[in-house]
Amino acid sequence: MVSVKTVAVLGGTGNLGPSIVHELLSAGFTVTGLTRFSSTNSTPAYPDSVTVHKVDFGSFDSLKDAFSGQDAVVSVVGSPGVSAQRLAVDAAIAAGVKRFIPSEFGVNTRKVRDRPMGAILRGKVEVVDYLIEREREIEWTGVSTGLFFDWGLEKHGLSTISLDDKTSSIVDSGNEKFQVSTLAQVGRAVVGVLKHLEETRNRYLVTSSFQVSQNEIIQAVEELTGEKYPVVKRERAEDLQRAGEEKLAVGDYRAFIDFLRAYNNADGAGNAVGEEESSNGLVGLEEEDLRECVRGWLVRAGVIS
Repeated sequence: MVSVKTVAVLGGTGNLGPSIVHELLSAGFTVTGLTRFSSTNSTPAYPDSVTVHKVDFGSFDSLKDAFSGQDAVVSVVGSPGVSAQRLAVDAAIAAGVKRFIPSEFGVNTRKVRDRPMGAILRGKVEVVDYLIEREREIEWTGVSTGLFFDWGLEKHGLSTISLDDKTSSIVDSGNEKFQVSTLAQVGRAVVGVLKHLEETRNRYLVTSSFQVSQNEIIQAVEELTGEKYPVVKRERAEDLQRAGEEKLAVGDYRAFIDFLRAYNNADGAGNAVGEEESSNGLVGLEEEDLRECVRGWLVRAGVIS
Protein backbone atom coordinates (compact mmCIF):
# COMPACT_ATOMS: atom_id res chain seq x y z
CA MET A 1 0.00 0.00 0.00
CA VAL A 2 1.28 3.46 -0.93
CA SER A 3 1.99 5.68 2.06
CA VAL A 4 3.49 9.08 2.74
CA LYS A 5 6.25 9.56 5.30
CA THR A 6 8.29 12.50 4.00
CA VAL A 7 6.68 15.84 3.19
CA ALA A 8 8.23 18.94 1.63
CA VAL A 9 6.43 22.18 2.51
CA LEU A 10 6.92 24.88 -0.10
CA GLY A 11 6.78 28.38 1.36
CA GLY A 12 5.79 27.34 4.85
CA THR A 13 6.82 30.39 6.89
CA GLY A 14 3.89 32.71 6.15
CA ASN A 15 0.58 33.07 7.98
CA LEU A 16 -0.65 29.53 7.31
CA GLY A 17 2.53 27.49 6.86
CA PRO A 18 3.55 27.15 10.53
CA SER A 19 0.19 25.60 11.44
CA ILE A 20 0.48 23.06 8.62
CA VAL A 21 4.05 22.22 9.61
CA HIS A 22 3.02 21.83 13.27
CA GLU A 23 0.19 19.43 12.45
CA LEU A 24 2.39 17.40 10.09
CA LEU A 25 5.06 17.02 12.77
CA SER A 26 2.47 16.16 15.42
CA ALA A 27 1.15 13.42 13.13
CA GLY A 28 4.61 11.88 12.77
CA PHE A 29 5.59 13.02 9.28
CA THR A 30 9.18 13.95 8.47
CA VAL A 31 9.03 17.54 7.22
CA THR A 32 11.42 19.47 5.01
CA GLY A 33 10.88 23.21 4.69
CA LEU A 34 11.64 24.89 1.39
CA THR A 35 12.11 28.66 1.32
CA ARG A 36 13.22 31.05 -1.40
CA PHE A 37 16.88 32.01 -1.66
CA SER A 38 15.72 35.61 -1.41
CA SER A 39 13.30 35.10 1.48
CA THR A 40 13.49 37.70 4.24
CA ASN A 41 10.33 36.56 6.02
CA SER A 42 10.27 37.83 9.60
CA THR A 43 7.98 35.09 10.91
CA PRO A 44 9.43 32.50 13.30
CA ALA A 45 11.81 29.97 11.78
CA TYR A 46 10.89 26.34 11.26
CA PRO A 47 11.12 24.08 14.32
CA ASP A 48 14.52 22.45 14.94
CA SER A 49 13.14 19.08 13.81
CA VAL A 50 12.55 20.44 10.29
CA THR A 51 15.32 20.33 7.69
CA VAL A 52 15.32 23.63 5.80
CA HIS A 53 16.60 24.18 2.26
CA LYS A 54 16.90 27.45 0.35
CA VAL A 55 15.48 26.89 -3.14
CA ASP A 56 15.17 28.86 -6.34
CA PHE A 57 11.41 28.63 -6.97
CA GLY A 58 12.02 29.62 -10.58
CA SER A 59 14.49 26.81 -11.29
CA PHE A 60 13.32 23.35 -12.35
CA ASP A 61 16.62 21.77 -11.30
CA SER A 62 16.63 23.50 -7.90
CA LEU A 63 13.09 22.34 -7.18
CA LYS A 64 13.73 18.82 -8.48
CA ASP A 65 16.76 18.45 -6.21
CA ALA A 66 14.77 19.75 -3.24
CA PHE A 67 11.91 17.31 -3.92
CA SER A 68 14.23 14.30 -4.20
CA GLY A 69 13.24 11.68 -1.62
CA GLN A 70 9.97 13.41 -0.75
CA ASP A 71 6.71 11.45 -0.83
CA ALA A 72 4.51 14.55 -0.92
CA VAL A 73 4.73 18.26 -1.58
CA VAL A 74 2.44 20.73 0.19
CA SER A 75 2.50 24.18 -1.38
CA VAL A 76 1.69 27.13 0.85
CA VAL A 77 3.11 29.82 -1.41
CA GLY A 78 1.49 33.23 -1.29
CA SER A 79 -0.07 35.13 -4.15
CA PRO A 80 3.21 36.14 -5.87
CA GLY A 81 4.31 32.50 -6.06
CA VAL A 82 1.05 30.86 -7.08
CA SER A 83 1.74 30.79 -10.81
CA ALA A 84 5.20 29.29 -10.18
CA GLN A 85 3.55 26.16 -8.84
CA ARG A 86 3.26 24.81 -12.38
CA LEU A 87 7.06 24.48 -12.50
CA ALA A 88 6.94 22.89 -9.05
CA VAL A 89 4.49 20.29 -10.38
CA ASP A 90 6.88 19.46 -13.23
CA ALA A 91 9.79 19.16 -10.81
CA ALA A 92 7.75 16.99 -8.43
CA ILE A 93 6.90 14.61 -11.25
CA ALA A 94 10.56 14.37 -12.28
CA ALA A 95 11.57 13.73 -8.65
CA GLY A 96 9.02 10.92 -8.21
CA VAL A 97 6.78 12.70 -5.70
CA LYS A 98 3.56 10.75 -5.01
CA ARG A 99 1.15 13.53 -4.01
CA PHE A 100 1.01 17.28 -4.67
CA ILE A 101 -1.25 19.55 -2.61
CA PRO A 102 -1.40 23.00 -4.26
CA SER A 103 -1.83 26.30 -2.46
CA GLU A 104 -5.63 26.55 -2.35
CA PHE A 105 -6.70 26.78 1.33
CA GLY A 106 -9.34 29.46 1.00
CA VAL A 107 -12.28 30.15 -1.28
CA ASN A 108 -13.38 27.29 -3.54
CA THR A 109 -11.65 28.26 -6.79
CA ARG A 110 -13.56 25.60 -8.71
CA LYS A 111 -16.76 27.45 -7.84
CA VAL A 112 -15.63 31.02 -8.55
CA ARG A 113 -13.43 30.44 -11.59
CA ASP A 114 -15.93 32.06 -13.99
CA ARG A 115 -16.85 34.96 -11.71
CA PRO A 116 -15.00 38.29 -11.49
CA MET A 117 -13.23 36.99 -8.37
CA GLY A 118 -11.91 34.14 -10.49
CA ALA A 119 -9.86 36.59 -12.55
CA ILE A 120 -7.83 37.41 -9.45
CA LEU A 121 -7.50 33.73 -8.55
CA ARG A 122 -6.63 32.65 -12.09
CA GLY A 123 -3.18 31.42 -11.01
CA LYS A 124 -4.71 28.99 -8.53
CA VAL A 125 -7.35 27.85 -11.01
CA GLU A 126 -4.75 27.15 -13.67
CA VAL A 127 -2.52 25.14 -11.32
CA VAL A 128 -5.37 22.79 -10.42
CA ASP A 129 -6.28 22.52 -14.11
CA TYR A 130 -2.66 21.59 -14.83
CA LEU A 131 -2.64 18.95 -12.10
CA ILE A 132 -5.78 17.45 -13.63
CA GLU A 133 -3.99 17.31 -16.99
CA ARG A 134 -1.04 15.47 -15.43
CA GLU A 135 -2.82 13.29 -12.87
CA ARG A 136 -1.61 10.12 -14.59
CA GLU A 137 1.90 11.20 -13.63
CA ILE A 138 1.30 12.60 -10.16
CA GLU A 139 -1.61 12.40 -7.74
CA TRP A 140 -3.03 15.62 -6.35
CA THR A 141 -5.56 16.94 -3.85
CA GLY A 142 -6.95 20.47 -3.69
CA VAL A 143 -8.42 21.71 -0.41
CA SER A 144 -10.80 24.64 0.00
CA THR A 145 -11.05 25.67 3.66
CA GLY A 146 -12.94 28.97 3.54
CA LEU A 147 -11.84 32.03 5.51
CA PHE A 148 -9.08 31.60 8.11
CA PHE A 149 -11.30 32.24 11.12
CA ASP A 150 -8.86 32.87 13.97
CA TRP A 151 -6.37 34.71 11.77
CA GLY A 152 -9.14 36.89 10.30
CA LEU A 153 -10.49 37.78 13.73
CA GLU A 154 -7.06 38.79 14.98
CA LYS A 155 -6.20 40.83 11.88
CA HIS A 156 -9.44 42.71 11.28
CA GLY A 157 -12.27 41.17 13.27
CA LEU A 158 -13.39 39.44 10.07
CA SER A 159 -14.64 42.89 9.01
CA THR A 160 -17.42 42.33 11.54
CA ILE A 161 -16.15 43.16 15.05
CA SER A 162 -14.16 46.15 16.27
CA LEU A 163 -12.81 45.45 19.74
CA ASP A 164 -11.37 48.95 20.05
CA ASP A 165 -14.67 50.80 19.93
CA LYS A 166 -16.98 47.86 20.75
CA THR A 167 -19.02 48.06 17.57
CA SER A 168 -19.89 45.75 14.71
CA SER A 169 -20.56 45.88 10.96
CA ILE A 170 -22.67 43.64 8.75
CA VAL A 171 -23.36 43.01 5.08
CA ASP A 172 -27.03 42.69 4.08
CA SER A 173 -28.93 41.06 6.97
CA GLY A 174 -25.83 39.49 8.55
CA ASN A 175 -27.64 36.13 8.63
CA GLU A 176 -25.92 34.39 5.70
CA LYS A 177 -23.66 31.54 6.82
CA PHE A 178 -20.23 31.04 5.26
CA GLN A 179 -17.34 28.55 5.39
CA VAL A 180 -14.47 29.11 7.84
CA SER A 181 -11.51 27.15 9.22
CA THR A 182 -9.01 27.86 11.97
CA LEU A 183 -5.37 27.68 10.93
CA ALA A 184 -4.97 24.50 12.97
CA GLN A 185 -7.95 22.92 11.22
CA VAL A 186 -6.32 23.65 7.84
CA GLY A 187 -3.23 21.83 9.06
CA ARG A 188 -5.32 18.88 10.21
CA ALA A 189 -7.03 18.80 6.82
CA VAL A 190 -3.63 18.42 5.13
CA VAL A 191 -2.73 15.62 7.53
CA GLY A 192 -6.08 13.97 6.79
CA VAL A 193 -5.39 14.04 3.06
CA LEU A 194 -2.00 12.39 3.52
CA LYS A 195 -3.48 9.72 5.78
CA HIS A 196 -6.32 8.96 3.35
CA LEU A 197 -4.45 8.83 0.07
CA GLU A 198 -6.79 6.57 -1.88
CA GLU A 199 -9.96 8.37 -0.80
CA THR A 200 -8.53 11.80 -1.65
CA ARG A 201 -6.66 10.92 -4.84
CA ASN A 202 -7.16 13.45 -7.64
CA ARG A 203 -10.00 15.21 -5.86
CA TYR A 204 -10.90 18.74 -4.86
CA LEU A 205 -12.08 18.71 -1.24
CA VAL A 206 -14.07 21.20 0.81
CA THR A 207 -13.38 21.25 4.56
CA SER A 208 -14.15 23.62 7.42
CA SER A 209 -14.25 24.20 11.15
CA PHE A 210 -17.89 25.28 10.93
CA GLN A 211 -20.33 27.50 9.03
CA VAL A 212 -21.07 30.83 10.66
CA SER A 213 -22.90 34.11 10.05
CA GLN A 214 -21.83 37.61 11.00
CA ASN A 215 -24.69 37.87 13.48
CA GLU A 216 -23.59 34.63 15.17
CA ILE A 217 -20.09 36.06 15.61
CA ILE A 218 -21.52 39.25 17.11
CA GLN A 219 -23.76 37.25 19.43
CA ALA A 220 -20.84 35.11 20.64
CA VAL A 221 -18.73 38.20 21.37
CA GLU A 222 -21.56 39.89 23.28
CA GLU A 223 -22.32 36.79 25.35
CA LEU A 224 -18.67 36.19 26.22
CA THR A 225 -17.89 39.80 27.10
CA GLY A 226 -21.23 40.68 28.65
CA GLU A 227 -21.24 43.88 26.59
CA LYS A 228 -23.14 45.10 23.55
CA TYR A 229 -21.43 45.58 20.19
CA PRO A 230 -24.04 47.60 18.29
CA VAL A 231 -24.11 47.54 14.50
CA VAL A 232 -22.86 50.92 13.32
CA LYS A 233 -22.22 50.09 9.68
CA ARG A 234 -24.43 48.24 7.22
CA GLU A 235 -23.29 47.51 3.68
CA ARG A 236 -25.03 45.96 0.72
CA ALA A 237 -23.42 43.00 -0.99
CA GLU A 238 -24.37 44.36 -4.40
CA ASP A 239 -22.48 47.58 -3.62
CA LEU A 240 -19.40 45.59 -2.59
CA GLN A 241 -19.60 43.53 -5.78
CA ARG A 242 -19.89 46.69 -7.88
CA ALA A 243 -16.98 48.32 -6.08
CA GLY A 244 -14.89 45.21 -6.68
CA GLU A 245 -15.67 45.20 -10.38
CA GLU A 246 -14.74 48.87 -10.67
CA LYS A 247 -11.39 48.27 -8.96
CA LEU A 248 -10.67 45.19 -11.05
CA ALA A 249 -11.38 47.14 -14.25
CA VAL A 250 -8.40 49.39 -13.48
CA GLY A 251 -6.15 46.57 -12.31
CA ASP A 252 -6.63 47.15 -8.59
CA TYR A 253 -6.53 43.68 -7.03
CA ARG A 254 -7.75 45.02 -3.71
CA ALA A 255 -11.04 44.21 -5.40
CA PHE A 256 -10.62 40.72 -3.96
CA ILE A 257 -11.70 41.85 -0.49
CA ASP A 258 -14.90 43.37 -1.86
CA PHE A 259 -15.63 40.24 -3.89
CA LEU A 260 -14.93 37.97 -0.94
CA ARG A 261 -17.18 39.86 1.44
CA ALA A 262 -20.01 39.81 -1.09
CA TYR A 263 -19.41 36.12 -1.84
CA ASN A 264 -19.60 35.12 1.82
CA ASN A 265 -22.16 37.53 3.24
CA ALA A 266 -24.74 38.29 0.55
CA ASP A 267 -28.22 37.18 1.54
CA GLY A 268 -29.00 34.02 -0.40
CA ALA A 269 -25.40 33.49 -1.57
CA GLY A 270 -25.61 29.85 -0.56
CA ASN A 271 -21.87 29.34 -0.17
CA ALA A 272 -21.97 27.68 3.22
CA VAL A 273 -20.82 24.05 3.02
CA GLY A 274 -23.63 21.54 3.42
CA GLU A 275 -23.20 18.08 4.90
CA GLU A 276 -23.35 16.44 1.48
CA GLU A 277 -20.56 18.69 0.12
CA SER A 278 -18.28 18.57 3.15
CA SER A 279 -15.14 16.42 3.04
CA ASN A 280 -14.61 16.63 6.81
CA GLY A 281 -15.66 13.04 7.37
CA LEU A 282 -13.51 11.80 4.51
CA VAL A 283 -10.32 13.15 6.10
CA GLY A 284 -11.29 12.62 9.75
CA LEU A 285 -12.02 16.21 10.77
CA GLU A 286 -14.33 17.10 13.62
CA GLU A 287 -16.28 20.34 13.71
CA GLU A 288 -14.88 22.96 16.05
CA ASP A 289 -16.88 25.09 18.48
CA LEU A 290 -17.59 28.68 17.43
CA ARG A 291 -17.90 29.96 20.98
CA GLU A 292 -14.57 28.45 22.05
CA CYS A 293 -12.79 29.83 18.99
CA VAL A 294 -14.15 33.32 19.72
CA ARG A 295 -13.25 32.91 23.40
CA GLY A 296 -9.65 32.11 22.44
CA TRP A 297 -9.46 35.27 20.32
CA LEU A 298 -10.88 37.45 23.10
CA VAL A 299 -8.45 35.99 25.63
CA ARG A 300 -5.46 36.56 23.35
CA ALA A 301 -6.67 40.13 22.78
CA GLY A 302 -6.89 40.72 26.54
CA VAL A 303 -10.60 41.45 26.42
CA ILE A 304 -11.51 38.60 28.75
CA SER A 305 -9.46 36.28 30.95
